[in-house]
Amino acid sequence: MSEISTEILVVGGGLGGVAAALAACRAGRTVVLTEETDWIGGQLTAQAVPPDEHPWIESYGATATYRELRTAIRDHYRTWYPLTGAAARRRDLNPGAGYVSKLCHEPRVALAVLQAMVAPHLASGRLRILLEHVPAEVFTEGDRVSGVTLWGLRTEESHTVTADFVLDATETGELLPLAKAEYVTGAESRAEYGEPSAPAEYQPLNMQGITYCFAVSHHEGENHVIDRPADYDFWRSYRPDFWPGPLLGFLAPDPRTLKPEARTFVPNPAGDPLAITADQSANAGGDDLWLFRRILAKGVFEPGAVDSDITLVNWPLNDYWLRPIIEVGADEAAAAHREAKQLSLSVLYWLQTEAPRPDGGRGYPGLRLRHDVVGTADGLAKSAYVRESRRIRAVTTVTEQHVSRDVLGGDAIHHFPDSVGVGAYRIDLHPSTGGDNYIDVASMPFEIPLGALLPIRMRNLLPAGKNIGTTHISNGCYRLHPVEWNVGEVAGHLTAYCLRRGVEPQAVREDSALFAEFAAELEAAGVERRWPAPAGY
Repeated sequence: MSEISTEILVVGGGLGGVAAALAACRAGRTVVLTEETDWIGGQLTAQAVPPDEHPWIESYGATATYRELRTAIRDHYRTWYPLTGAAARRRDLNPGAGYVSKLCHEPRVALAVLQAMVAPHLASGRLRILLEHVPAEVFTEGDRVSGVTLWGLRTEESHTVTADFVLDATETGELLPLAKAEYVTGAESRAEYGEPSAPAEYQPLNMQGITYCFAVSHHEGENHVIDRPADYDFWRSYRPDFWPGPLLGFLAPDPRTLKPEARTFVPNPAGDPLAITADQSANAGGDDLWLFRRILAKGVFEPGAVDSDITLVNWPLNDYWLRPIIEVGADEAAAAHREAKQLSLSVLYWLQTEAPRPDGGRGYPGLRLRHDVVGTADGLAKSAYVRESRRIRAVTTVTEQHVSRDVLGGDAIHHFPDSVGVGAYRIDLHPSTGGDNYIDVASMPFEIPLGALLPIRMRNLLPAGKNIGTTHISNGCYRLHPVEWNVGEVAGHLTAYCLRRGVEPQAVREDSALFAEFAAELEAAGVERRWPAPAGY
């Protein structure tokens, strides 16, 4: 076992973890960043999910460094890809021309950009990254974390890291139980916070489903049919009680109305991809499965450069909700991951062999599973897309009432005096392990209170991702890419500030002079703390 000492340990290399590490390193602090897979970037890379963003993202509602990330992704395509002249000239280039985001792109491009962003700090020695490492043990002294032991999945060696501050940026809040920190899982009862959409009773194992995403292209006349998945018969016949037909089918509930809605699936459709406008407030876009999360549109490139679009499959068909993956035993969690992978492979096999075609035929054997896009042998994303984490018991808990458009009246934003960021998205909960259908609630733009990043007891352990003080309901809009980045970035700034000033995070919120100074530093770094005008959807 080796020992490592650093000022800030960030466990989890997703978007929040990377943003935290960048902020702390730019402030001159030493950081150790760990990641379970061999790709940093979390939901944007290892989970292969193109960014879920609000409609105003091109103008406001994100930090300056998140904008750096988005600009660098576009510049990567302009520099290295044979774009058409019209595409290259587009300031708002959308390489995938998908409906879900104004910047649908390949996960490996985001990886390349994130690696470039951290490179100067690796070179300076301020940053050390431990890939394929997971937390194994947390040591505490009173209300402080004194060290974390990390296990190398590939090396089978352990490191114990001591740090002044420890940030939990894992996808599921893995440090919280190891540190015996106070946290909550699942759905809070309606009585606890009075949330209109909460269940009557507390349901700790009721969590949003996970998804193993995958990418496909289509090559008419070719045969790329995979082997029949072991669980195909089960998934082929599975029909949830709250679903209008078999899960493997093109009929699914509309998330906002829950009415049955027929999806379409037409690979490589005709039409100008530059004419597509991604605007979730005007058109969710989920009815066209090929275009919904398309991450590479062949029409954006010079003729012959690519022979097919590439689309990312993260659809109602492959959301998995039969078992939770946290707060259960290792065997139960492993079974859930295996079943979720089998579901995704079964969706692909169904598409290749049985899915109805507009011409009356069955199946698209030309669908090719793109192992190269996600960087895995099985063709599925390196990690499950995890929508819901353990969440700290926080000084401030964000509830449905803080964001719901109906509750707020549709013309107001709830202001937190200790705001350290902003975001916007509908309260978007996918079907859950408790048997709930979609919960999709119109919301107003929102602020991120510093109190949501502060545990009620622990002094030097902070969340840096989806594990902040939200509820099962409000997590539905605080879990998206730009908000996770904002949370992580603030956690990095906060720990750097506390080290410089010799104070604890809780004091920054409690002391008005300290908070004013810290807030000014955030604003100077490009962290937006207030939304310019109310506009919900």
